[in-house]
Amino acid sequence: MTEYQFKVRWGDTDAAGIVFYPNFYKWMDEATHEYFTAIGFPTSALYTEQQIATPLLEANCQFKSPLLFEDHVTVRSSVVELRKKVFKISHQFVKDEETVAEGYEVRAWTSFKEKAKACPIPEHVRDKMMPGHADAIKS
Repeated sequence: MTEYQFKVRWGDTDAAGIVFYPNFYKWMDEATHEYFTAIGFPTSALYTEQQIATPLLEANCQFKSPLLFEDHVTVRSSVVELRKKVFKISHQFVKDEETVAEGYEVRAWTSFKEKAKACPIPEHVRDKMMPGHADAIKS
């Protein structure tokens, strides 16, 4: 599990002063990039060195309580499903140790060397994404 922390900015809120819901999807995306950096595979380096990216296939978020301007938030992220070419990463939004939202993303390990094409996640990356993954692999 990794943690990504931020403070809600004025521009993240709507006219009622509550975080506008698309920002949760933006923060999940940011948390995923932070996750890969934390496990030693920054997405910028993956792309520039290997032409690998992790495009989004699916995203979902459930909102439990609102976030407001200047709230301090921690996003706890972990890979919960690891397939041959696809993975699911969950994100828990926490404020003052209370879960305010939970979401996930499904992404594909994709080569952009020629035409964009999903490819197998390398074993050395899998080991970092989900230690002990052998029991978690699905077709």
